[in-house]
Amino acid sequence: MIAPRRWWPDVLALAAFVAVTVALASGHLLDFDQRVADWAFAHQPPVPYWTARVLNYLGQGGQVLTPVSLILTGLLFWRTRSVRATFPFIAAFILTYLTIGPAKIYFDRAAPRFTGPEKTILFNPHADGIYAMSYPSGHMGNVLVWYAVMAVLITALLRRPLSRTEWLAIRVAPVAIVFCTTVYLGFHWVTDSIAGVLLGFVLARIILRIPFDTIPLPPVVGRWAGPAGFRPERPRESLV
Repeated sequence: MIAPRRWWPDVLALAAFVAVTVALASGHLLDFDQRVADWAFAHQPPVPYWTARVLNYLGQGGQVLTPVSLILTGLLFWRTRSVRATFPFIAAFILTYLTIGPAKIYFDRAAPRFTGPEKTILFNPHADGIYAMSYPSGHMGNVLVWYAVMAVLITALLRRPLSRTEWLAIRVAPVAIVFCTTVYLGFHWVTDSIAGVLLGFVLARIILRIPFDTIPLPPVVGRWAGPAGFRPERPRESLV
């Protein structure tokens, strides 16, 4: 599998994530977030609203992304009989668990649908319930990471790189759809989603850099240590 060669996009994304976080902590961008959320709540007739609700499931980790990734992992394991087929799934689970989850707990920001006071600020002492821990957006972090995992698994199953159309359908379209629907539905502020994209972008590129087929394994693994057939998801490096 060909890993991304350049590190400047990762550094730039991390710097942007820090900049957005500092701006929010300093009280900037809060009015912008509120104006966008107010507009979204004022423009939710039934058809667009329920269409957005359905499409937003493309970013649901536990209900959609994780099960689909597990199915693809199982198919690749059945074909290759290699424990390496499970490595992308394990890597994604560990990376998201150690980064996105703790960040959401630490920043403790309420979501737009929260009805308590000071809901736009970070470190909100009033944030609780299902509309707490909004920053950064788990929807967007998940969609970047898990669709990258799916792309890795699908290329191994197809035994060829993804075509441009397939790449757009798997890696780009879900990001755009989930970003728009998440903000429109009031599940996350705009800056939550931007931060989720930036963090998920870096995590996805870390996964693409891991040489799953050449990681040294202990002898006890034996015949289960063969290559799983991971290939580059595109013939040349892509930013996402």
